[in-house]
Amino acid sequence: MITLALSKGRIFEETLPLLKAAGVEVLEDPETSRKLILSTNQPDVRVVLVRATDVPTYVQYGGADLGVAGRDVLIEHGGAGLYQPLDLNIARCRMSVAVRDDFDYAAAVRQGSRIRVATKYTEIARQHFADKGVHVDLIKLYGSMELAPLTGLADAIVDLVSTGNTLRANRLVEVEHFMDISSRLVVNQAALKLKREPLRRMIDAFASSIPA
Repeated sequence: MITLALSKGRIFEETLPLLKAAGVEVLEDPETSRKLILSTNQPDVRVVLVRATDVPTYVQYGGADLGVAGRDVLIEHGGAGLYQPLDLNIARCRMSVAVRDDFDYAAAVRQGSRIRVATKYTEIARQHFADKGVHVDLIKLYGSMELAPLTGLADAIVDLVSTGNTLRANRLVEVEHFMDISSRLVVNQAALKLKREPLRRMIDAFASSIPA
């Protein structure tokens, strides 16, 4: 049995064509089914639905043989014990710094001010500001990042941006785009040895179908 870990939403939807190229079709819609383990048209392939941030953990510890996770999630996780053969070029977005439209971010950085930054991505943010030599206090949040500058909790946020519409709706401006994000295929290293042939076939099928 090959077990693939996916998260609901954009990654799931954009992985479906890659699965189809490998001859695998998921038989149930995760948006209407309450099941967390979904059957496919291949009796030896199943999909498990987990939180996006849990995909690397399921693959690392053998709860799944392979999975699809964003670069952001993999950096925060650390990537230990994972083979990452492919950038699938799906679920693309960017990691950016955003501030209130009346906050002079460039001046704060130039003057060496200590900036309070709210983010879910503390490792990515810490590395980015360390590379720039900017002193920051990081505040870990799990959602509604846009509220942090509006309520005075933080001067800036580091978050994923796709269209920028949510930022604009909340009078925030994107002042720095510093990392491109896409989703990658991750494989359990032990599974790659024990189930080499079926996993290699699936990896090769994914590789041949990566969107440009």
